[in-house]
Amino acid sequence: MVHHIVMWKFKPEVPEEKKPEIKAAMKENLCALVGRVPGLKELRFIDSPIPSSTHDIALVSVLEKEEDIAVYGSHPAHVAAADTFVRPYVTERACLDY
Repeated sequence: MVHHIVMWKFKPEVPEEKKPEIKAAMKENLCALVGRVPGLKELRFIDSPIPSSTHDIALVSVLEKEEDIAVYGSHPAHVAAADTFVRPYVTERACLDY
């Protein structure tokens, strides 16, 4: 198993009152990728980090093997979800795979 962890910060221009709605849409659409993307076994969306955290939200993905990271990244369903529900609102992406 391979873990793919991605963390983001919200763009400064995203209003605080919109963040819960945006997080809910991110979670719904990213978690819906399980069963649609080959090799993707599970996803956990972290939307309430503790105050000492350096990022606002995170996604923890579990994939079958290392090669599945590239499959996941380029899969049309993932690209559509990321382009619509994530990328317009975030900055400072950090990633760790192990």
